[in-house]
Amino acid sequence: NEVTEEQNEEEEDQQQAAYKSDADGDNDTNEETENQETEEETRKVGYLLNLDPATMLVPYGASIDIRDTVDYKQVMKQHNLGPNGAIMTSLNLFATKFDQVINILERRAYQTEAHQPSIDYVLVDTPGQIEAFTWSASGSIMSDALASSFPTVLAFVVDTVRCASSPNTFMSNMLYACSMLYRTRLPLVIVFNKTDVVPHDFAMEWMKDYEAFQEALDEMISTDESTGYYGSLTRSISLVLDEFYENLQACGVSAATGDGIDDFWNTVDKAVEDFETGYLEDIRNKLEEQKAKKKAMAKMSLQRLQRDIAESNK
Repeated sequence: NEVTEEQNEEEEDQQQAAYKSDADGDNDTNEETENQETEEETRKVGYLLNLDPATMLVPYGASIDIRDTVDYKQVMKQHNLGPNGAIMTSLNLFATKFDQVINILERRAYQTEAHQPSIDYVLVDTPGQIEAFTWSASGSIMSDALASSFPTVLAFVVDTVRCASSPNTFMSNMLYACSMLYRTRLPLVIVFNKTDVVPHDFAMEWMKDYEAFQEALDEMISTDESTGYYGSLTRSISLVLDEFYENLQACGVSAATGDGIDDFWNTVDKAVEDFETGYLEDIRNKLEEQKAKKKAMAKMSLQRLQRDIAESNK
């Protein structure tokens, strides 16, 4: 009897241990499932556009690619254009169909198609030549079309390594950023790339501390006597742009390692808030101005037509 009781107790202990093991396994499975669901919820869904007709390699899956519509080499050949002229002409041709692109983006953004998930962001990759997009009519048309449909933010990618080698190079990039900001009138995020090679802390300090930049400039001038006028010009421009930095968002990333990407998206979210609070009203005013100009032009055309008809009846 004693042996039987001991066997029964051992069997009960084994059953309890097995039940506990199964319960722990279920808990682990539930935790893994919850973690997967959390990752799926936080994962952003993007839609990528490539607007560079001259690029040979696109290291991402572009949903819409200008190269599928416009043949850059044929544009050069048929119109006898150089590289930059062909890029601008390709953008002009693509801009005539950009309303179709906006319709596609709106359908995806507002999830009118049930079998496809709605997108969280649209990434538009523009040509590396800044003037080809920023200062062209087609670039203005496309950026205005995007800004009138979605919260739009510009991301200006800066080579951190080259900025670290010279304050003059840093100031040249800031001038480019300033021109883009006032040309498009949209929020701008300065993205310091290659932080895996050189940290971007010095650039953030130069943007926030005027004296720190002046010290770096003085050190460069003391070691290179050939930068007399250029150094003086950089010093004057830095004084002018000191207030300009207050309207900018900046972050550091590494395209090679992926470091800083989360910080980049957080910075973009802050810029979107600026868009909704400070820039949206400006865009509405621009649209109203354009409507007023079109209405005035239509009125003038009608008056000319009436005048021509009256003269022909005399």
